[in-house]
Amino acid sequence: MKTLKKRRRIQVISVAVVALALSTALIGYAMRDGINFFRSPSQVMAEPPAETEVFRIGGLVEPGSIVRGRSDTVVFRVTDGPASVEVRYRGILPDLFAENEGMVGTGRLVNGVFEAHEILAKHDETYMPREVMEALKAQDHWRASGVEPES
Repeated sequence: MKTLKKRRRIQVISVAVVALALSTALIGYAMRDGINFFRSPSQVMAEPPAETEVFRIGGLVEPGSIVRGRSDTVVFRVTDGPASVEVRYRGILPDLFAENEGMVGTGRLVNGVFEAHEILAKHDETYMPREVMEALKAQDHWRASGVEPES
């Protein structure tokens, strides 16, 4: 009788461990596209990612680089100082999107042009995404204006 209980208990524990491992693997597989790594323009130029990789790019919108087309397509350059990357976005830009202001875009690098499907801009005078601020500081392109990142 005791061996039957022990065997049943081992079977239940084994099934639970397999189910837990399987569910963890499925969750990881489902989240693989939801994880977007941040890169500065310098990092993108030094090591261009694959065209299939979705990532975030951030920096300052280069002054004089915004070109609005007849449709809802906008082309501009984002820079961190030493390097800049051309960005193409189709859609409506945030109201606070402007030249020489911080932005973060999500998309893919296709033939040297970042094709964004989402653009985020700062939301008030004291906000800049932590990743953008750190990338600008690393390139000595940080404007000392007392702006601190949002936590």
